[in-house]
Amino acid sequence: MAASAVILGVGLTAGIHSFANARTAPSTPVAAAAPASNGSAAAPAVGAPAATAAAPAAAPAAAASTGTIDTDLDARITAIIDANPDYQIGVALQDISTGDGDEVHQYGVEEPFEAASTAKVLAAAAYYHQVETGAASLTDQLGAYSAAFQLRAMVQQSDNDSWSLIMDAIGHEDLSDYAASLGVKYTPESNTLAPADMARILAGLYSGKLLDAADTSQLLATMQDTNDETLIPAAVPDGVTVFHKYGLLGGELHDAGILAKDGRAYALVIYTKGDDLGSVPQRTDIIHQVTAAVAGALF
Repeated sequence: MAASAVILGVGLTAGIHSFANARTAPSTPVAAAAPASNGSAAAPAVGAPAATAAAPAAAPAAAASTGTIDTDLDARITAIIDANPDYQIGVALQDISTGDGDEVHQYGVEEPFEAASTAKVLAAAAYYHQVETGAASLTDQLGAYSAAFQLRAMVQQSDNDSWSLIMDAIGHEDLSDYAASLGVKYTPESNTLAPADMARILAGLYSGKLLDAADTSQLLATMQDTNDETLIPAAVPDGVTVFHKYGLLGGELHDAGILAKDGRAYALVIYTKGDDLGSVPQRTDIIHQVTAAVAGALF
């Protein structure tokens, strides 16, 4: 476990973002269980998501909604990236609702980033897959708590001790093999993912291609009301449901989410890299701008 902890690094630093922004109730019926951070002995409590936060005033005005990823939206995202040359920015966008040939629209940097905590979604899906194939159980004891508890803590609270336990339970080789079975390249030792591959993971999860219905619902539940709602969730308009996983590690600031409303759903991944944590406010604003452009054009 110690080796995994060194490899995986640290998730979100406490206090950098506030916990003020939440979202609408999910369109898929799920029971959102929120475990205490760092494996506290308190039992997870079931909670209902709160109201959606309004998009920040600084976000660019949205074009008329078309529901289509078109050249106008492409140009808006590209313009935001081009206006911020001090940072590496990679954006991936996929229409989940239409099955548009599984096409992922890519903008900016297409090469892999250090995925930080966004890769916890892949680890969770891999563990649930092992449960479904009989290789593991949600009642298995991992550390002081059950695997089910550790999965919730890993995603909803971004707990890194839980991540190490889940990664060790899966095994690095099996995790790489699982990613490859999804058409995704993931190296646990470097924790690297391309934005487009992260979008494919999210699209597969939401569409029910990765897991059975119950496990899909449970994993999506942990991707709501997380311990940081200030990135993608803070920039969507009322009525749009967000399932997401953020990541912050060194110079990496990412968010990877699913935006859903009225039967339409899109995977949106925004990866950013700067020199250090000093540019987190600026890159948070970039994430807000991209999210607002996408939500304004598609909903």
